[in-house]
Amino acid sequence: MSEKKTENRVSLSDMDLKSIPIFLLAGLCEIGGGYLIWLWLRADKPWWFALVGAIILAFYGVVATWQSADFARVYATYGGIFIVLSIIWAMIFDDFTPDRYDILGGIIALIGVCIIYYAPRS
Repeated sequence: MSEKKTENRVSLSDMDLKSIPIFLLAGLCEIGGGYLIWLWLRADKPWWFALVGAIILAFYGVVATWQSADFARVYATYGGIFIVLSIIWAMIFDDFTPDRYDILGGIIALIGVCIIYYAPRS
């Protein structure tokens, strides 16, 4: 009697789609907290900008742990999402206009992180 080996594959439809808002929240915390510290150091904002920024950055560290995947995949994926969110943040808050290379790089990063995080594995 032979045992039939079943594949334990996960498809995107089976994937926990709660990961997307968690990645977005983590990105906003890191970029927002870092931006407040940037303003404190580079734009002579009051000391409390740095304090609030540091608290938000610490919260980012907590938010990242809410993902269900392992550390390597979570942080690798977050890195690509961070790239795109940084460009969007700069467009909104820093009057930045991305060029075609910024946009292409962001798209490539997102494709890469989707492969890393959401690819079916056995």
